[in-house]
Amino acid sequence: MAQFASAQFTLEGEFRPRTELFNNGFNYRYQPAAASPAGNTSGREGTDAFLGTSVRVALNSTYKTETYKLYLGIQEVFNYGDRTQISAAGNGNFRIQEAWANLKLSDFWSLKLGRQPLSYDDQRILGGLGWAQQARTHDVSILKYKKNGFSIDGGYALNTLGDNVYDSALLFSYRNLAFIHANKTSENFSVSGLLLNTTFQAGTDDKFNLLTGGIHAKVKFGKFGLAANAYLQDGERAGGGEVKGAYLASLDATLKASNKVTLMAGAEIISGSDDDSVAFFPLYGTNHKFNGLMDRFYVGNHAIGNGLVDLNLGVKFGLSKGSSLMVKGHTFSEESKDKNSLGQEIDIVYAKAFKGFKLVAGYSQFFESGDFPNPAGNPDAKSAQNWAWAMLIIKPKFLNTGSK
Repeated sequence: MAQFASAQFTLEGEFRPRTELFNNGFNYRYQPAAASPAGNTSGREGTDAFLGTSVRVALNSTYKTETYKLYLGIQEVFNYGDRTQISAAGNGNFRIQEAWANLKLSDFWSLKLGRQPLSYDDQRILGGLGWAQQARTHDVSILKYKKNGFSIDGGYALNTLGDNVYDSALLFSYRNLAFIHANKTSENFSVSGLLLNTTFQAGTDDKFNLLTGGIHAKVKFGKFGLAANAYLQDGERAGGGEVKGAYLASLDATLKASNKVTLMAGAEIISGSDDDSVAFFPLYGTNHKFNGLMDRFYVGNHAIGNGLVDLNLGVKFGLSKGSSLMVKGHTFSEESKDKNSLGQEIDIVYAKAFKGFKLVAGYSQFFESGDFPNPAGNPDAKSAQNWAWAMLIIKPKFLNTGSK
């Protein structure tokens, strides 16, 4: 009883339905339409777009004492209509989303272990993928050190299924994962270094190691800010695709022109396949955040393509109290091979906060160029490739007891 009285217990929830326009260009895949999941193909002549609604429902609890913190998050993701009326069975999407403990070893050291998201820097390589209703977690242990604006995390994960070899044929599955992330932060400057090794194994004795390393930096000069990424990859992809010196580099600038207007400009280059190497792949980042909101690049696709050059400009307006409007345009082209134009995209996002909940909605339009690669067997794409969505976010705090 004395321990519970000195501890803090919180119980929070989340209800997040999102309605989207599918089959009109969102999350295009470079493959024949017959091989693409329903709702995730480019809009094609003679096909109709349709609306679909998915929902994330979560219940998250935290128990915090002087020496440890315990977190449990349960979640279900469902689509409107995925369960027939009066069915006694669910859809199979109810799961333990997070379950971890963070043990305080000293004033500066801790050990965090269990099922948890990995989210570092701008989430380019390691991110929680919060946009996806299911999000992303890892079963990993992390030794943490933090003191005077400096932190270093060392993590390791080993995935097994009983005595079976872990099936990691896909890029998002791995046998082993090990990383070191270090960060130094001051008032107007932050720099991080990441070294990530991923081991893939799929039903055989063969293992493939992929090493990704680089830096992320941010600096602020009054109303002007810069952020940069520089990463290299070397080794082998799952299945043996050789990677030699593949790279990702980016630079983003922001300017707070007034209290209500922020200007944005950015460029990112991701290396593509050539005679010596397959393309760079950003692995476990929150890829929806980058290269346009229509997810036509590096969101379950484009992994072995000809790379990408993304040049973008944007502006964010602060409107009435609690609301904002963001408009951003991209122009895309291949990094390697023929360096074809891949088209242009414009994204518009409106957000409005109310008392206790938030509404967010967006519209995106993609303009395909004549060089855009239509796969064999896929009819010509519609001239209008677009995507629209609207999302409600409610995060109630049911309970908060004990010390702060």
